[in-house]
Amino acid sequence: MIDDREYRDHAKKVVYRHLLQRPSTSLAEALDDQGLPPECADHALADLEELGLVQKGSEQSPVAVAPERAVQRVLAPMERALSSQRHRIETMRDQLMDLAPIYSEWSTGERSDGFVEYLVDLDEALAAITELSANAEDEVLTAQPGGGRKAAILKEAIGRDEAMLERGVRMRTLYQHTARFSHGTRAYVERVSRLGAEVRTMDDEFMRLLLFDRKTAIISTQDDVNAAIMVREPNLVHFIARAFDIWWLTAAPFPVDWRNEEVADVAEQLKRRIVLLLSEGMSDQVIAKRMAMSVRTCRRHIAEIMERLGAESRFQAGYLLAVHQAAGTGPFAAPQ
Repeated sequence: MIDDREYRDHAKKVVYRHLLQRPSTSLAEALDDQGLPPECADHALADLEELGLVQKGSEQSPVAVAPERAVQRVLAPMERALSSQRHRIETMRDQLMDLAPIYSEWSTGERSDGFVEYLVDLDEALAAITELSANAEDEVLTAQPGGGRKAAILKEAIGRDEAMLERGVRMRTLYQHTARFSHGTRAYVERVSRLGAEVRTMDDEFMRLLLFDRKTAIISTQDDVNAAIMVREPNLVHFIARAFDIWWLTAAPFPVDWRNEEVADVAEQLKRRIVLLLSEGMSDQVIAKRMAMSVRTCRRHIAEIMERLGAESRFQAGYLLAVHQAAGTGPFAAPQ
């Protein structure tokens, strides 16, 4: 079956051939010879005229034009316009790229307003932290979410932190509850606690930050875990410090001694937080990331929660959680 485009192309060729070979005869007859209806003539002539292959004769009758002439008359102006557009594009490209070094200077922190500076990678962030730690005089506040810290990070931090504490700088650090189950983190906490550092933990996530003498803060970026932002703007620093103070008041001391009852209490706090997040409809993966635990551990907690509730499905568990939450009762109600 011939589609509309093929149909029109066929009619166009029939009309063009007719105008070249038999211009004095009836166009309708030529179309009829090819099995085409007379109304095709108008569409075919319009298409040919658009291509420059037909123009009006002295008696306003259509006259066929050679394709070479049509190319010069129709396509040449289009090619000139296209060439002009390409030239404009290249000119604008050059103008835009001429400004690229200025943006690069800003993005890498080479140019700064003195209040906010972007630290592009981990090496630059660590260099800034080392310098600020060496110059700290009064207090350093640290919030480190994500559970237990890696051995390489703790090794890099311990010497710097002990040097600050030995010269009388106060230090307060926040972790998540799951950091208590990390042997490396526990060993680090034990060492700095002997020198006067205070360490607490929270059940939920928070923003990663370091705050030096409540004058300069280093905070994490949203999209790059190895980059950071250094903030000296007083109002922003005050806001960050107040956020840390609020977290600190709701956090629990990190125990140096490992006692079974404290482990059980932390596990209960984690379950209560998971219950809250489940009631908000969060998935296992989202909850696990937020609680700084593996998905497997998270699912084990969820299974224990469902068992305590007597629920046979997630749907039923959600319903029971909502009922208990509204009444302030149930196995996971917060202690009074």
